Amino acid sequence: MQEKRASFPIKDWSQDDQPREKLQYKGRETLSDAELVAILIGSGNKDESAVALCKRILASVDNNLSELGKLSIIELMMFKGIGEAKAITIAAALELGRRRRGEEALEKDKITCSRSAFELMQPKIGELLHEEFWIIYLNNSNKVIQKNQLSKGGITGTLVDVRLVLKNALEVGATGLILAHNHPSGALKPSEADKQITNKLKKAAQSIDIKVLDHLIITEKAYFSFSDKSLL
Repeated sequence: MQEKRASFPIKDWSQDDQPREKLQYKGRETLSDAELVAILIGSGNKDESAVALCKRILASVDNNLSELGKLSIIELMMFKGIGEAKAITIAAALELGRRRRGEEALEKDKITCSRSAFELMQPKIGELLHEEFWIIYLNNSNKVIQKNQLSKGGITGTLVDVRLVLKNALEVGATGLILAHNHPSGALKPSEADKQITNKLKKAAQSIDIKVLDHLIITEKAYFSFSDKSLL
């Protein structure tokens, strides 16, 4: 039975099977986003093939994989043919892709400019729907020693534990810090609170010969650098 099926030309196979065979024989780069997601879910519904269903799901987010990754399990299950197991599979695959981007950035773990710091942190916080504030700890060669979340859910001066930041900097032997937080609204202009936090940490770090090298405001596709704008 398997040998007989293998003799069929691709155009004669069922539409649900085509993406798998296309990946196997032509390479993963030849598949569209819809075809790749179709492989994840395996089948469509009684009215649509897996590919057609995935095209419709992607169309709902303007064919943007980053936006697809933001859909909740419940939102994915609103599409006919997507049950809980399929929704979880899609969410897990997109999360793996996001983590891979973060690991690739960390492999280049030397921060040479604001762009490299952005590439390190964007996969971590760029697409979040809430604010998070992070500290990147660097050695004297500007290589990343560690990156830690400082606060979550909003930023005010009261949420910045300067002692904790400096204690950790001394423990890991950091000589430089980069501050980073996201703006879910997409706005890149720093607020007064952003400026106050930057100055507070900068002054405190200077007292133990540690430099605050930059503060990045990160959105999904862009960033604002305090250093680039001469605000440090």
